[in-house]
Amino acid sequence: MALQETRQDDGAYAGTHAGAHGSGCTCPACPHGAREGHRRAVAAFLAKRDELAAGQGLPAAVAHSAGASRQWVSDELTQSARTVADRDREAGEAWFHQVWQRTLLMVWGGAVVLALAESATAIGAGWSAARTAGLLAALMTAGLLTGAARFHRARGGLLAPLIGEDNRLSTSRAVAGVWVLVAVLSVLILSLQLAGASGHDRRDALIDGLELARGAGLVTVLALVCLIAVVVLRVVAIRVPAQKLQKLPADRPRAADLLTDDAGRGSFADTQYVLLNAVAAVFAMVRLARRPDQLPDLPWGVALLVAVSAATYFAGKYAEGGRPVILSVVRAREAGDLDAPIRTGDDIEIRGTGFIPPGAGTPDLLARMMVRIGTVHVHVPLVPVLGGFANPTDTVLVVPVPVEVEPGRVEVRVITAAGLETAPHEVDVTD
Repeated sequence: MALQETRQDDGAYAGTHAGAHGSGCTCPACPHGAREGHRRAVAAFLAKRDELAAGQGLPAAVAHSAGASRQWVSDELTQSARTVADRDREAGEAWFHQVWQRTLLMVWGGAVVLALAESATAIGAGWSAARTAGLLAALMTAGLLTGAARFHRARGGLLAPLIGEDNRLSTSRAVAGVWVLVAVLSVLILSLQLAGASGHDRRDALIDGLELARGAGLVTVLALVCLIAVVVLRVVAIRVPAQKLQKLPADRPRAADLLTDDAGRGSFADTQYVLLNAVAAVFAMVRLARRPDQLPDLPWGVALLVAVSAATYFAGKYAEGGRPVILSVVRAREAGDLDAPIRTGDDIEIRGTGFIPPGAGTPDLLARMMVRIGTVHVHVPLVPVLGGFANPTDTVLVVPVPVEVEPGRVEVRVITAAGLETAPHEVDVTD
């Protein structure tokens, strides 16, 4: 995924940059150089992984020993993966400096679309004070968002409040942000109409439009989604230190984060929450356009749908995660080997679940996994195959038993890339 994304070049910027640094620049000081450096690092890593998976490139000094060659391959891939991670980090920082301007283009583009839509619908019906108020409210909101984006330009502009502590776009914050914008636009439109109203009856009608009886549905939905955003943040903050949830930061936010889990897989809880709230927000804006003299009166049926969606989203978030668990530890047996107890120097196969946390599938994070056998910490070797890795996996780890492990009954623990340690599993190691 990272390789595919880095292949999407910004031609206009690349042409400008080429005049200053050259088309082959890979320095991290500019966005084009950071992307180019990351692209090349990823390509070099993939080439090295596939080459080693095919059994090529091994030094003669380690080729005679399966254990030594496996360790050498793992060390080489780990070093190359760290280079990719460094380049990825640089590309992510450069992305933050670019995306804040793109968010402003979307905001002002929306204001232009609104102006064109109002002009088109005014043909025949005539221009009204409500249309003027709507256009002014959109321009004022765009101006405020522009100031906020410039202030947070180092963290993605308007995306900054929507990015969670794990450097991903937060679904709950994004949904709450949409409803906050709906409420701001609604109140601004009514306020501007009230400021321009000349008659007492008109002013009284606009003030009545702000009554709670008319906007109870909107207020309820706004309060609910904002509460969900805060509670989800608190739940994550509690469950991570309690070792009930494994969280790893992403290299940068992506739009897909709104609909997927940390591993990039589609999430039902997130998707239904975004879709139902998007439909409800569109309904609210349509009601506002039809009755600009009052707050959008969301029917209680729509508010109930949002409440059910929010409850489903919260339940899905609370059910996520879990500690890694070792189910069994057995001696790894090659074809033709005799059955025997576990001895020092043998490979052991650790079977369980949750060894690779969501979002930890990158090579640099896989290389951080460790197994503690007794008092000895053993790095989990990276075993490449064409297109991926045979070891480690989420359910099986294969590691050697070092000679430093004392014979007898020892405890085996797995330490994941997120830092969580499994409960001990005892095995017998013989001489």
